[in-house]
Amino acid sequence: MGGVEDDVPPTKRVKVSQIRQQASFSLIDSMARLLAFQEADGVLGSKGVIKKGELVRIIVEALYSLGYSKSAARLEEESGIPLHLSLVDSFMKQILDGRWDESVATLHEIGLMDDAVVKLASFVIFEQKFYELLYGKKVMDALVTLRNEIAPLCVNRSRVRELSYSILFQSNNINVGVSQETTLKSRKKLLGEIQMLLPPTVIIPENRLVHLVEQALDLQKDACRFHNSSVGEMSLLTDHQCGKDHIPSQTLQILHDHNDEVWFLQFSHNGKYLASSSGDCLVIIWELMVDGQVCMKHRLSGHLKPVSCISWSPDDLQILTCGTEEMVRRWDLVSGECLQAYEKNGVGFISCGWALDGKHVFIGVTDKSICMWDLEGKEVDCWKGPRTIRIADMGIANNGKDLVTVSRENTISLFAWQTNYEKFIEEDETITSFTLSEDGKLLLVSLLNEELHLWNIDGSPKLISKYRGHKRSRFVVRSCFGGLEQSFIASGSEDSQVYIWHRLSGELIMKLAGHSGAVNCVSWNPANPHMLASASDDRTIRIWGLNQVSNSNGNSSYSNGIVNGKT
Repeated sequence: MGGVEDDVPPTKRVKVSQIRQQASFSLIDSMARLLAFQEADGVLGSKGVIKKGELVRIIVEALYSLGYSKSAARLEEESGIPLHLSLVDSFMKQILDGRWDESVATLHEIGLMDDAVVKLASFVIFEQKFYELLYGKKVMDALVTLRNEIAPLCVNRSRVRELSYSILFQSNNINVGVSQETTLKSRKKLLGEIQMLLPPTVIIPENRLVHLVEQALDLQKDACRFHNSSVGEMSLLTDHQCGKDHIPSQTLQILHDHNDEVWFLQFSHNGKYLASSSGDCLVIIWELMVDGQVCMKHRLSGHLKPVSCISWSPDDLQILTCGTEEMVRRWDLVSGECLQAYEKNGVGFISCGWALDGKHVFIGVTDKSICMWDLEGKEVDCWKGPRTIRIADMGIANNGKDLVTVSRENTISLFAWQTNYEKFIEEDETITSFTLSEDGKLLLVSLLNEELHLWNIDGSPKLISKYRGHKRSRFVVRSCFGGLEQSFIASGSEDSQVYIWHRLSGELIMKLAGHSGAVNCVSWNPANPHMLASASDDRTIRIWGLNQVSNSNGNSSYSNGIVNGKT
């Protein structure tokens, strides 16, 4: 099995050192001539950076990968530019046929200048040969290959030891063997690995043209300040450019059910519900209906002070609410019933959040500590301060391993609660609020000086962008990530407007007017990039969507209320 000439004595097997001395200079010269021909055959494009020969080879590879073999062969013939040298074609066929010794000989004849690459490629070829012999129950031949062909390469000694152990394991297994289909699949995978080792001038990377087109689309998308639609809607036939009508900028609904200033609001993870809190000490759960309308589901009463923090459970079936320096309550979404009230003698609570397992909750305390509780109301652990100050924000990052809080007025703490390891982000200005991206890798910090700072906290924290323009002088004004792939930053403002920036460029792209009081908080629907909610001192919540007139003929996969085809 595997096409190995097993009767050939080890002393007659191909040696790397022998083949290197016998490399064919005529073949090296032919490779050089081919490359020189491609370079000399002109360049294309207005900037003169696209080599015609390279472009032809990439197109030929694309035609073969698409199944248009006749067209690809015709292009090779007509242009006089082959996809690969005949020697490279022979090498690839030898790999697929399992003619290992021949393939290693051909590899050396190709004339690669980097000896390390030759050794690495030879190693993976002989490794494949080793395993096929082993699975073909030719244990002694596999051992000979290991000793005489793999080990002398002096590549990846730890891997050589693993191969030795596999001989001991497989020699005791009489049921070893693989199908021909599995063998061919494994050889194709090997060819892909070799392709990654060799220079692209030798073997054109698979699907190279598709990769280049995808890169171009990504660059156009990133450069588009208003891109907020699925990639499937991008076309190769024109340069991509979205208009402002892709951003939720039209008021679709105004909710009047709070009796005081609306301080906080947040969509559920699945985008089907919205929770809001107000100075009236009430929390309202809103439900997004099939027709896109937002309707009240529950009015939650029980807090004696205004609720300053809301947190949805990972499964969106429960919600935590924290009264200002008061208690934390846990509610059932379906029934609206309060399942648990969390209290601690002598202190009040200021923030709350869920552990990723949904079985524990974290609560920030007025004595600057953070406590963890189980769902039954039992305190499980407590970390003394200064862990948090009286800012009603708490986040969970690093796959649930880090608690994110404001530990001092200008310092954010990333506390690994399982290991007690802590790192800090220090700002020059006082922090007023913060929020995390959906994946927990980005941190958006609101500052007293009317700036928003974006930090990458995946690893060592790094400041990557700043956003300016909104107004904040007296109140806590909250911001959020949103849109397709969270490509936008939105924030409330004391001038009664909602501000929206393009996240990557930092450009302020839109201001949404409509409220008659300070906008305290914004929340972008995580399941629908075309829906945004804002809460204001004017006691209302506004639901923003796309301009229905300009999008009446659109084919977006989202509507102003729900994702099309989903409830």
